[in-house]
Amino acid sequence: MNNTEIAKKVIDALGGRENVRSVAHCATRLRVMVVDEGKIDKDTVEDIEKVQGAFFNSGQYQIIFGTGTVNKIYDEVVALGLPTATTGEQKAEAAKQGNAFQRAIRTFGDVFVPIIPAIVATGLFMGLRGLFAALEMPLTGDLNTYSQILTDTAFIVLPALVVWSTFRVFGGNQTIGIVLGMMLIAGQLPNAWVVASGGDVKPLMFFGFIPVVGLQGSVLPAFIIGLIGAKFEKAVRKVVPEVLDLLVTPFITLFVMSILGLFVIGPVFHVVENYILAATQAILNLPMGLGGLLIGGVHQVIVVSGVHHIFNFLEAQLVANTGANPFNAIITAAMTAQGAATVAVGVKTKNPKLKALAFPAALSAFLGITEPAIFGVNLRFRKPFLLSLIAGAIGGAFASILGLAGNGMGVTIIPGATLYVGNGQLFQYILMVVVSFALGFALTYLFGYEDEEKEVKKPSASTQETAETLEEAETGLVAEETLVSPLSGDVVALENVNDPVFSSGAMGKGLAVKPSEGVVYAPADAEVTIAFETGHAYGLKTASGAELLIHIGIDTVSMNGNGFEKLVAAGDKVKAGTPIAKFDAAKIAEAGLDDTTMIIVTNTADFAEVSPLAEGTITHGVEFLKVAK
Repeated sequence: MNNTEIAKKVIDALGGRENVRSVAHCATRLRVMVVDEGKIDKDTVEDIEKVQGAFFNSGQYQIIFGTGTVNKIYDEVVALGLPTATTGEQKAEAAKQGNAFQRAIRTFGDVFVPIIPAIVATGLFMGLRGLFAALEMPLTGDLNTYSQILTDTAFIVLPALVVWSTFRVFGGNQTIGIVLGMMLIAGQLPNAWVVASGGDVKPLMFFGFIPVVGLQGSVLPAFIIGLIGAKFEKAVRKVVPEVLDLLVTPFITLFVMSILGLFVIGPVFHVVENYILAATQAILNLPMGLGGLLIGGVHQVIVVSGVHHIFNFLEAQLVANTGANPFNAIITAAMTAQGAATVAVGVKTKNPKLKALAFPAALSAFLGITEPAIFGVNLRFRKPFLLSLIAGAIGGAFASILGLAGNGMGVTIIPGATLYVGNGQLFQYILMVVVSFALGFALTYLFGYEDEEKEVKKPSASTQETAETLEEAETGLVAEETLVSPLSGDVVALENVNDPVFSSGAMGKGLAVKPSEGVVYAPADAEVTIAFETGHAYGLKTASGAELLIHIGIDTVSMNGNGFEKLVAAGDKVKAGTPIAKFDAAKIAEAGLDDTTMIIVTNTADFAEVSPLAEGTITHGVEFLKVAK
C-alpha cells in the first residue's frame, strides 16, 4: 500500500474530510483536530498499514507513524484536501474544547503541574524520615530539625506556590504573584495550623471584627487570589502609562490584592475549603470501603474525561491539613488494575504489533502514567477497560478497608511505595497492589479479550523472493554497533519521559538526556535521513542499519524553529561527534516546554538487542546505546 492509499484510508477512518478541523504533524505523529470524536473509526485507524498506534491527548487525535513517514503521510492528506494548522494553533484550539467545567479543571491542572514535583519530593522526604523511625533510629537534634525543614517547607509555602503558578497561567507577573502569595503566610500573621490546634494562639482581629490568620496549607483561597490578582494586574497595566508602569502597576496590584486576599477572599474561601475537605473526608470514611469502591471505580473514567486534575486539589488539601492521603492508595488500585488489564491483553494476543504496544504501555501505567494503556489498548477493545474499572473498584474498597493513606502525593504503584515506608503500611500497600493486579489481569484474560480471527495469506513466490533479496541486501550491514551520547547532561530512562508516545516505547527503545548544553552531536557515523525545518528533530541511519530519531524537547515543534539552529540537511553524511544542531534551552523554558531530548532506535524490531550503556551525568561522546542484530 503506497502513502496516497494510506492517506485516503486515514481520512475515511477519521470520518471524512468534513470531520477534520485541521491537521498538523511533529516528528512522529499526525495530529488531528476533529469535529466529532464519535465519528472516528479507531479500530480501523489502528489497523492501517504503517500506523504504530493512536490516542487522544491534549484535545488532539494523534496517530503515530514514526519519523520519516509522518511527514510523507502529512503531505498526502494535505494534498487530498485536509485543512492545515501549526501545532501551536492546534493547542490553542484544543484549550477551547470541552464545556466550561472541563476547561476550568484543565486550567486548575495547569496551575498544579509545576508544583507537584515539590510535593512529591516532600513526600519522599517524609518516607525517609519515617523509615528511620521504623528502624528505631529516630533523628535527633540538628538532624531532626533539618528533616523537618525538608518535610514541612513545601506545605508551609504552598499558598505562595499556588498564587505564583496561577499568575503564570493567567499571564500575570510571576514575581508579583510570588510576593503576593508570601504575604498570605507572612510571619506577622498567626499560623493557621497553630490556631486550628486550639492552643493559646488566636486569630488577629483586624478593625475589631475581621478574624485573620495565615493561610498555611490552603489551596483554594490562594488559587482565587491568584486568578483575580493576575486579571487585576493586566487590567491596571492597560490604563497606566508605559512610563509609569514599572512603579505604579506592582504597587496598586499588591496593595489592592493584599487587602482583598487577607480580609475578604482568604477568610471566605478558607471556610469554603474547609467544607470541601470535610465532604471529601466523609466520602473517604464511608463504611465497608464504599468510598474506595466509588472512587476506585470511577477514577480512570475521570482520567478519560480529562478532568482528573481535580484530585490534585483534594490530595493537596488532605496532605497539607492532615498529613495523610487516602486518595493515593485508592487511585493506585485503579491504575494498577488498568495496567494489569493491558498486560493480560499483551499476554493473550498473538498479534506482535499489539504485544509491542501493550507491554510498554503497561510499564508506563505501573510508573504512574495510564494514558498509553487506556487509549492505546484498553479503550480500543472496550472490555479490558470496563473490567479494569471493576477490578479498580474492588481494589479501592480493599485499600479503604485496610486504612491505607500515603504521606504525600503525585506518585503511585511502583514509585508510590515510598509514601508508605515511614507510616508502617508498606506490606498492606504491596498486598493491595497485588490484589488489584490479580483482579485486573484475571478478569481481562478470562473474559475481556480474544484475538480477532483474520485470514492468513500464504506468501507468494515473488514475496518470498523479495524478502530474500532484502535479507541479502542487509548482509553488508554491521552486526553490532555502539552509539555514543549526542548530548551532555543527565541520562533519563525512556519510561520516565513526560510524553506517552516515547515513554510507552511505541516509537522504539532508546534513552533520553536532560541536556546541560545546547549542542547535539551525531551519535555515530551516519547519513542524515531527515532534518525538520523547525530544527527540533533529526533522523539518522547508521552503519548497522539503526534508524535513529533525535527529538530535542517535548512538543517543541510548536516553537516553529524559534531557538533552534540546523547544522545539517537531509542527505548529509556525518561522522560521530559532528555537531548537527544547536538549541536555546532558555527559549524552550520560556515557552513552558521540557528540553529533555529523546534518542530512539525507531526500527528496534530489526535488532535482537537495543540496550542502554549510560547512566547518571554524562558528556557527549561517551558510550550510550548498544545495538546488535
